[in-house]
This record gives sequence, C-alpha cells and structure tokens, in this order.
Amino acid sequence: MTQPDTSAPPAPPTRSAWQDALERLVTDRLTVHAGGGAKAQQRQHDKNRLTARERIRQLIDDGTPFDELMTFAGWEMYQDVGGCPSGGTVTGIGTIQGRPWMIIANDATVKAGAFFPITAKKVIRAQTIALENHLPVVYLVDSAGVYLPMQDEIFPDQDDFGRVFYLNARMSARGIPQIAAIMGNCVAGGAYLPVMCDTLIMTEGSGLYLAGPALVKAAIGQVVDSEDLGGAGMHASIAGTVDYKEPDDAAALRRIRALADLYAQGESAPFARRRKETLPAPERDLTDLVGFDGSKTYDVRDLITALVDGGEFHEFKPEYGETLVCGFARAGGYPVAFVANQRTVIKKKLKSGGEPGLRTRIEVGGVIYGDSADKAARFIMDANQAGVPLVFLSDVTGFMVGRDSEQEGIIRRGAKLVNAVSNTVVPKITIITGGSFGAGNYAMNGKAYAPRFLFAWPSAKYAVMSGNAAAKTLLDIQLAALKRSGHQPDDEELQRLYDEVKSKYDTELDPRYAAARLWVDEIIPPNDTRDRLIRALEACAQNPHQDEFRVGVFQV
Repeated sequence: MTQPDTSAPPAPPTRSAWQDALERLVTDRLTVHAGGGAKAQQRQHDKNRLTARERIRQLIDDGTPFDELMTFAGWEMYQDVGGCPSGGTVTGIGTIQGRPWMIIANDATVKAGAFFPITAKKVIRAQTIALENHLPVVYLVDSAGVYLPMQDEIFPDQDDFGRVFYLNARMSARGIPQIAAIMGNCVAGGAYLPVMCDTLIMTEGSGLYLAGPALVKAAIGQVVDSEDLGGAGMHASIAGTVDYKEPDDAAALRRIRALADLYAQGESAPFARRRKETLPAPERDLTDLVGFDGSKTYDVRDLITALVDGGEFHEFKPEYGETLVCGFARAGGYPVAFVANQRTVIKKKLKSGGEPGLRTRIEVGGVIYGDSADKAARFIMDANQAGVPLVFLSDVTGFMVGRDSEQEGIIRRGAKLVNAVSNTVVPKITIITGGSFGAGNYAMNGKAYAPRFLFAWPSAKYAVMSGNAAAKTLLDIQLAALKRSGHQPDDEELQRLYDEVKSKYDTELDPRYAAARLWVDEIIPPNDTRDRLIRALEACAQNPHQDEFRVGVFQV
C-alpha cells in the first residue's frame, strides 16, 4: 500500500531581479503604446484613420522589425495636464523596400498630436540620427501643432520647435530623401515641415493651413470651411501644394512605399564595404552573466564574445590597463571596435619603486585608472585610423580618486581619453549595461559625446554618483543647513531625511527617468543587444562620408 506523501511541497523558484525588471519593461511599454487610451484610438478609427503604430506596421516591409526609439519620452512627465505618453509621437527605424528609413509619426490619440516640449526634442533627436546616418525619412503627420499652454517652452530656443524645420532643410540640402504624408491635422508652424520635404502626400479629410477656420475668423473676420481653407482637394488642384492626393491612410501608405522603391541607393560607409558574412554568436543568456544590481562581478570579455560573430575577439593590450577592455571583432559581418568596462577585481602589477621584484595592488572593476585611460585613448585613435565603428559597453563607477591616483596624473590621462572620444569621426554606439556615473559617463561616450545611438539595459543607472554616496552627500548638505539655522535633528528625523533623499535619487537613477528626458535613445532587454547593435550598424552604414580625424592638443 502506498503511503501518502506528507512532505512539504517544493518551494517555488525564487524570482530574479532580472525577471521582475524585464516583465516591468514589457508592461510599461504596453502602457506607453496605448497612447491616449482606447477611447482616443476609437475616435481615430471613427474618422477612418489609423493610429500611429498601425500606420507604421502597414508602412514597413512584412516580417521586418520596427526598431522604436525614445519609446519612454515624457514618461511620468506633464502629469498635471494628463501626461504625454511617448512624447505624443512615435519614432524609429523600419525597413521600407529593403532599405532602413527613419519614421516619425504623430500620435493623434495624445492631445490631438500636439507638440509638448519633449515632443519637439524627440523629433529633433530622430532627425539628428537621420542626418548623421544619412537615413531617408518618412513623416506621418497628424498634429494640432504646438501645445499652447506650454508655448514658451516649445517655441523660441535653439533646440525647440523651429529646429525641426532647420534640420528639415539641412537634410534636404544633403540629398537625404524626405517624404511626408498628411493624414489628419497639420496646422500653424507645423505646416512647414511636410512642405519642405521632397514629396508631399495628403489624404482626403485632412487639413493643411497656417491658421484654422476659427482663428481665421477671429483674425480677419473671414468665414471659411476647412476644406476650402486647407483641404486635400484645394491643395491638390488650386494651391498646388500637394503632390499626391489619396483617399485614405492605406492608399497614402501604399504611395509612400511605391515612391520609396524608386529612390537611388547611395554608397555605403567605408567600414561597411568591409562587411563579411554574418556568423552566429555563442548562445548565452546575458542576464545570467551580468547581475541586475551591479553587485556581481563578471568578465566583460564574456559579454563581448556573446555579442560578436563566432565569439572571435582580438583584444588590444590585454595585460595593460585591465579595467578597460579594448579590441576588434565583427558583429553582423561589420568590423567593430569595443571599449568596455571590466567588472572583475584585478591584481595589478606595479613598478618596483627601487625595491627588488614587483609590487601589486588590487584594482576595482568599473573604475578607470590612469593606465586604462591611456590604453583606451590610444585604442580609440587606432579605431579611427582603421575607420572602424566604436562600441562602448558602459558599466562605469568613475575615474579613480585619491593621492596615488592624483600623483599618477589621473586628470591629465582622463582628459586624453575624453579628447579622443570627443574627436572621434567613426560612428560611435553606446550600450549602458549597469552604472554610468560621473566623469565615467563622459569617458564612455555618454549622450554629450554624440553617440549615433545610445541604448540602455533596464539595469542601467545614470547619474553623477551612485545612490548611497549621493544620498549621504545630499544629507550632509541638508544637515549643515539645519544646524546653521539652529535646528539639531534627532535620529528619527535623520532617518526620515535620508529616506526621502535616497528615494528621490533612486527615482532619478532609473533608466526610465533618463529615457523620459532623451538621455538614452531606448531601453532594451539584454538578450536583444546583438540584434539591435547589428541593425544600428546597418543604419550607420548608410552614410559614406567620414571626416578627417584630428585630436588637437593632447596632455602627455
């Protein structure tokens, strides 16, 4: 007779921080993709119009991915006016007739596609990516224009709304194709964007005018309906503004595809002419290799070999400056040059200092020491000399501090590295896999150093210093101010103040906070990194021009 099993059931497997983070990323992305919500989407359908993401799916080649960029623009911003999911616009790179195109589509479900401050910055960043990489652009226009309650933050500055048209004109002058389709409203200053493109398509029922019927009546007393003022028929037959009039969204999207298929294909970038057949990378779950919270040490060479063709990596000066790993490889057949923060603990050999034999010291992974800075600066010069794109894998705490480091010239040597990064002429792509703190962000090609693309993992932390260090520093500043005012906080108040400071700083460390403000171009799952890197290189390959490499004055 079988005895009943009275043992306790097995404990459920422990959820990892990576599982939670990746599931949250999926959930948050779905929230953003909902735009203005189901009712706003239905209103769009009731007008016989598609939503922005529906238009993009019909526009790109079947079975090809759409690499969305700046998905989290505006995340948790403008809450007092209902938010602005994805900045009220959808941007990214999709394949149209076998060629990568930048697609910029207004989301009319979010405040009728009106431009918030972050909307203008997002469109400008998408245009800048297109300009730098010579990517042709499609604009799917459906916007009510500037969000007037915030016009002072949108209209006047160098990187505000007017920059959109400036880049419009600059791309046209460089021969970068631009096609615009008006598929709804296109009013006020925004009307200039589609008219400055090579080709303008407009659907019936849409409106293109500097001032709508209500504003015309208020301004000059003229009563005119929308169609006579700026409808597709008027612009096609009377004003001559529109090149192609189409009955609906589907017809306009077919027209775009047909025209895109006619454009000449330019030369490839010099590095792309050395492309070889793509070899598979060794299969590895990168979330097993790299810990979520940065506490786990790992050899960044293992990460590199998991990203490159055949796992083949030619490391540069492997025994010198070991906290930065540099070397050449191929990804998707393209030659690439990696600069990556090593995350192991390193036993460093030192000069004897007059004593017999060699001395050693322990170097902490993620920290840039003087010899690492020297090595990386030299390697970046080699990559530019060879014309090979640079890929930065950033998991950096910062530069080494302290007496020994200062006496070794860490500022001088770090400046040399920053100079080399700044003056690089080959494409640069940055992937933030963990911390991106302080001046280490600069040395590892942060946003200020004009990466062609900047991706972040959900584990990325983006700030001037780590959370605990910053919280303690900020708390010390607050305490000093309280003491100067004659107030001596007790232990309970101290803990409350610390928790408040730490909570605020932790919020600002989150990659969504950075992505909301466009400090990163996209948050990507670790195991998507190789595919996104290869497609980013394909985008970079569209620009055949490379400037002369010059670094100016180097500190030596």
